[in-house]
Amino acid sequence: MAEVRVLIVEDNRTNLALMELLIRQVQNCIAIGYSDPSAVVADLPTLAFDIAIVDYQMPGMNGIELIRMIRSAAGAAEKPIVMVTADQDARIRHEAIHAGAMEFLNKPIETVEFKARIANLARLSEAQQKLRDQAGWLRLEVEKATAELREREEEIIHRLALAAGYKDKETADHTVRMARYCRYIAEGLGFEENLCRDIELAAPMHDIGKVGIRDAVLLKPGKLEPDERAHMNEHTAIGAAILGNSRSRLMRLASEIAEAHHERWDGSGYPRGLAGEAIPLVGRIAAVADVFDALTTERPYKAAWSVDRALDYLSDRAGSEFDPACVAALLASLPGTVADDRAPAELSAA
Repeated sequence: MAEVRVLIVEDNRTNLALMELLIRQVQNCIAIGYSDPSAVVADLPTLAFDIAIVDYQMPGMNGIELIRMIRSAAGAAEKPIVMVTADQDARIRHEAIHAGAMEFLNKPIETVEFKARIANLARLSEAQQKLRDQAGWLRLEVEKATAELREREEEIIHRLALAAGYKDKETADHTVRMARYCRYIAEGLGFEENLCRDIELAAPMHDIGKVGIRDAVLLKPGKLEPDERAHMNEHTAIGAAILGNSRSRLMRLASEIAEAHHERWDGSGYPRGLAGEAIPLVGRIAAVADVFDALTTERPYKAAWSVDRALDYLSDRAGSEFDPACVAALLASLPGTVADDRAPAELSAA
């Protein structure tokens, strides 16, 4: 068993010496004696103890005042505290209980009772420590299991992103860049770090529904015909169906992005024709990031736009196609961060 450290605060040195002697006679207990309560207060930030025994009548500070200060110290809220007093006034005892005293011992000290009380409190302290250790172990195990679950979720997301870009390398590269832009926008909107990371992880899934699009349409180098465009537009609903109804918060976030990233602020988008704040915010973020990367990237059917031209396009359509706040957040992240994310060859092409 670990040693139980018993703090004794008693201004009468004879009584202090007696209690220290009796403490040493209790198994696994060691005494830490103080005759000056102000010295205890000064040492509280670093004072390690398991049980406290506090005299009531002391110079400069009475026992009730000291108990309050001990209870306010870090890590001392649940530790057993005993008040020693010759005063039988019920009011004093009530105040001591409210201050945090758990037990009372009468003066003069009766040695058999004193040792029995301390032995009982020592067992209580040991039981509390075991519970704290068990709670700490359980907490670590839960954190470990949660981290492992999160790691598996991230791996699934990553592998699904690879699958989404398997037929088309440009799609794979686009998802990585677009996800970074989503993070910049989320940061610009003031999202907390964990959510910014989740959005960056989930955003590559925005085009996962393209696995359900015919190759003749998906890989067509030229402009799509109306019926082909209608088929291509189905990738949002397909993506939402693939990722939706998951117990994983990350998957549900990815499903929202997949379904809503082609909705438009003015309601002219698809698949549901949502408008304004009815569009999930992560969808609005993804819409800006998706179009920005598409404009600044060379495609078989178009040359890459310059960054400035793409930003002008987004700014002109803020409030019609795009959420103005999301466009502003992307603009605020420039010129450094976005430009740094593109390869030199891409920038020269832009």
